[in-house]
Amino acid sequence: MSTLSGDWREGIDDVDAAIIDGYQSGVPVEERPFRSIGAALGIGEDEALERVTRLHESGIVRRFGAVLNPPVIGSSTLAAVQAPADRFDEIAAVINEYRQVNHNYARDHEWNMWFVVTAGSRARRDEILAEIEARTGCPVLNLPMLTDYYIDLEFPVVNADRFARESLEERLDSSATRISEEATGDLSALEAELLLAIQDGFPLSATPYRDIAGEIGYAVGDVLEGVERLVASGCIKRIGCVVNHVVTGFDANCMVVWDVPDDRLDEWGERAGGLPYVTLCYHRPRRPDREWSYNLFTMIHGRDSDAVDAKIDDLATEYLPVEHERLYSTETLKQTGARYEELVGR
Repeated sequence: MSTLSGDWREGIDDVDAAIIDGYQSGVPVEERPFRSIGAALGIGEDEALERVTRLHESGIVRRFGAVLNPPVIGSSTLAAVQAPADRFDEIAAVINEYRQVNHNYARDHEWNMWFVVTAGSRARRDEILAEIEARTGCPVLNLPMLTDYYIDLEFPVVNADRFARESLEERLDSSATRISEEATGDLSALEAELLLAIQDGFPLSATPYRDIAGEIGYAVGDVLEGVERLVASGCIKRIGCVVNHVVTGFDANCMVVWDVPDDRLDEWGERAGGLPYVTLCYHRPRRPDREWSYNLFTMIHGRDSDAVDAKIDDLATEYLPVEHERLYSTETLKQTGARYEELVGR
């Protein structure tokens, strides 16, 4: 693949590329999924499994399995504080000790520490925010997602694109989807056990669903049906190879917040969310009591910061001609998956 460059690409051939870009979703829910993957790629089941295992071991694939949807399973929010420089590490340590905090980033802004809290109920979520506020002495900006226009980090990476989906042109489905703050993970016992078993990925074996069934003590048919139900209910967003975007060079990312007129929010949110290069687009509330006037959030993932800035300029000129701010991430303070023990009441 002579057009590729960069260390992570050196050991990748065309079949690896087809796996990385072609199986970030759509892996069949069947007892031997690697048999179907191999057949589609013209290789054997064992080779398909070996290749995914090698891509995982190299760090290109973070995990193989389900991408779960915390706002559907529990109650989630994005929060921020204004941490004084001389107490920054102290405040980060307090926030990060909560298992319900799964992401925390420093950002170049007055609100300089941004974290995600996902809990089993809205009451528990808000209790954690109140504890953080009391323990740190920092007022907390609480910004739950209210409408999802587009959220999907599935995009091709075996290319020379400077930003996500640069080589694609088709618009995406960005229909407004309302998000409830009252989600409590209304799951059957099997579904709850399944979420706990698969939250860190599927076993890398020829029979991952049978292995999961043995782990939680159910028949493999019941596990397959349970996974299908979790997909249908939206608890599972997709099943496949979860790509490590930083390893593949997509580390120039910017969260942009926009002050969109309330009566244009759905129209403009759907319009911006349908653009191929917008990887995240959603509505969060204004907080006038915290002097926060922004209600639409977007993100663009890229390899080239100048190219990402140029796309934000395009977005501001052509699609969202309103006041906005660019919040660049300066440091990852914590990054884990949401811990579903907290969400399913275990």
